[in-house]
Amino acid sequence: MVAPGAEYAAPQPLSAITLTEDERVISGIGEFDRVLGGGLVPGSVVLIGGDPGIGKSTLLLQSLSRLADQGKKVLYVSGEESIRQTKLRADRLGIVSADLYIQTETHLETIIETVSNMQPFTVVIDSIQTVFTSDLQSAPGTVSQVRESSGKLILFAKSRGVPVFLVGHMTKEGNIAGPRVLEHMVDTVLYFEGDRGHPYRILRAVKNRFGSTNEIGVFEMTGNGLDEVRSPSALFLAERPQNVAGSVVVGCMEGSRPLLVEVQVLASTTSFGMPRRTSLGIDPNRISLLIAVLEKKAGLSFFNQDIFVNVVGGIRIEEPAAGLGAAMALVSSFRNRPLDPKMVVFGEVGLAGEVRAISQAELRMKEALKMGFERCLMPANNLSRLSPDIADRAVGVDSIDQALELLE
Repeated sequence: MVAPGAEYAAPQPLSAITLTEDERVISGIGEFDRVLGGGLVPGSVVLIGGDPGIGKSTLLLQSLSRLADQGKKVLYVSGEESIRQTKLRADRLGIVSADLYIQTETHLETIIETVSNMQPFTVVIDSIQTVFTSDLQSAPGTVSQVRESSGKLILFAKSRGVPVFLVGHMTKEGNIAGPRVLEHMVDTVLYFEGDRGHPYRILRAVKNRFGSTNEIGVFEMTGNGLDEVRSPSALFLAERPQNVAGSVVVGCMEGSRPLLVEVQVLASTTSFGMPRRTSLGIDPNRISLLIAVLEKKAGLSFFNQDIFVNVVGGIRIEEPAAGLGAAMALVSSFRNRPLDPKMVVFGEVGLAGEVRAISQAELRMKEALKMGFERCLMPANNLSRLSPDIADRAVGVDSIDQALELLE
């Protein structure tokens, strides 16, 4: 039996189903489009979260402005700010467009009616925790209201082909507030990361049905809003100290983009019985693993050393290829011997002390050479895959012991 009012969708053989490429629309902000997978997909629902004041509303308002400049009618629905407050932000950002509409509303049925009558290209709901539906008696922001309101908005977006952006509040644990099922319901989940005292912001996808989740977008917060950072490597290395122990440049990959970041380590004799292990930007468990490998295979003793690790610029490194660079920074600080400032390091360190091959070694190396570095320390197994014109700049190692000889 089919429910009253519901349409019956007959099952189809897999071979009979035809696919068409999703027609993406470029927002005009390259870093934003990169994280989305190449632009906006009609009917997609994107959930974006981040700490208060990080720049979520600014980013979405700027992207709507770029779409409006293309002649597309767009709608920004704010449930937290009045029209005047949104106008003040737009003036500060230099946004003036007749195709960008602002509405202050929290009643879901009214929002859907407005979108149905107006027929904008895309809609921003800021934020989903302030929206409520008349079908429920609970207060806005409750689990039931967020789930029901999101479900109706997603159904509306799919049926009308309207891209919808939902802004989500963050909990103190760093997750988007509301039911966890909300992240399963939407097509894309983005996290806007950064430190308020730091001008750089990282836009990262943790779920994307229409693209990769490995891409990141880098922005700089200025007095005129968010500016795209075209060359993140140059930005993260701009204030790097030269010939300082404990500082190593690591070649990473974020999706299809090579990225050079500085890893800093400070190893100092502890004054307490239990040494401290603090890591920012790298998984603390990975640092503990590297310390154990260095103690077992290189004969170093860190039992009385406080270890502090930091990835400069607020970026987070998750791939194992940063292991060799972090290990070199640890030993450099411990021995108080700087590594060659013109060398970039990347490679995975195994529990036996071996240095394992990593992917995209040539792409990482070309980025390093473009940024003015002269040599790259990498796994020996990657050397055979390099182009002949750059192979002479590579230094290959098979084990952590061979790598540490460069600090002798």
